[in-house]
Amino acid sequence: MNNKLKEIYNNSLDIADISNIPQDITKYITNIGINCDKKKGLYTVLTTLLYYKHLHPEQDVRLHQDRFENGFSGRSFDTINVTPILKKLGLPAMAESGWLTRSLEQPYPYDFNYNGAIGTLKNDFLQTLDYVQKNPDKALNMLRLLLNTVDKIARENTITINPLENPENLTIEKIVNALTEHFLTKYGTHNGAKLPVLAFHSIYLSLINELKRYDNCYLAPLSSLTACDKTNKASGDIEIFREGKVFESIEIKLDKKISSQILRVAESKIYAWNPQRYYILSVFGIEDNDKDEINEIVLKVLNEHGCQIIINGLIPTIKYYLRLITNLDDFIKTYSKSVMEDRELQRIHKAKWVELLTKYAL
Repeated sequence: MNNKLKEIYNNSLDIADISNIPQDITKYITNIGINCDKKKGLYTVLTTLLYYKHLHPEQDVRLHQDRFENGFSGRSFDTINVTPILKKLGLPAMAESGWLTRSLEQPYPYDFNYNGAIGTLKNDFLQTLDYVQKNPDKALNMLRLLLNTVDKIARENTITINPLENPENLTIEKIVNALTEHFLTKYGTHNGAKLPVLAFHSIYLSLINELKRYDNCYLAPLSSLTACDKTNKASGDIEIFREGKVFESIEIKLDKKISSQILRVAESKIYAWNPQRYYILSVFGIEDNDKDEINEIVLKVLNEHGCQIIINGLIPTIKYYLRLITNLDDFIKTYSKSVMEDRELQRIHKAKWVELLTKYAL
């Protein structure tokens, strides 16, 4: 079945033969496809339902949960047969399923009475599903139109980085300035908080190979930024393992101060995963009113568990770690590759990094 979706995608690269879809429905589908990066959940759900309708014309795909009479599990079908294929095709994709989006997982059919707060594309989505329900023979071409639009957007979002011309001119100050601007630019879109996570992950790829402390250690793959704590099952944004057990964890807060609540969450993760050190890094420091409680939690965990919680500024920590790296050129290459290949970042994040590479002569 997975090969079937790939085949449909390949047949979607040229849609000159599609002429049997009304103009208004074409517009609805195109609108959702154009917004595939901003509305990954919505486009993934629509892809799943159009695909399922093509395979099972008799199924009312608006009944997207098996709790409904005559319904089916759209989420399960997506998780197994759609999202993994979208990833392999290099198209925008959710971490696991479009149904992880709260506005789409509501226990109501996708009819015109649907209560989920889908946003400005709600009418486009519901009108499309109403039409395909009445015209199941159009499901395939509707899916092809959607995939064609998404493929064009994905290609437009592809940005390449040229090799560094003068790596010997790299300085820590230049790199820190570039990273700081990359992190703190107001992008007006989501997922920018992943940038410092990618930076620290890139740093640790070097540190693990260079520092004795990390002998026999390895980095865990990064979890999705959009996955909730219950599904990503990680002790922190970055995890270092030794002999199959968590050795160190790093939690990164780009846009908020470190509060006592953040410490309490960290405490629960420490007791669950047993790292030796737990770093909490923030651009904006500690909540003034929470300092005493934060210190109490740090001391309590150290005495009762033995884990050392280290709270520090995000930018100063990067500056310190870069001093420990032998080859700054490798770091720039690794971070650049991570940014360009990350599926959760938007084009604007990637374009900004290309701009900064030139601005700071990196």
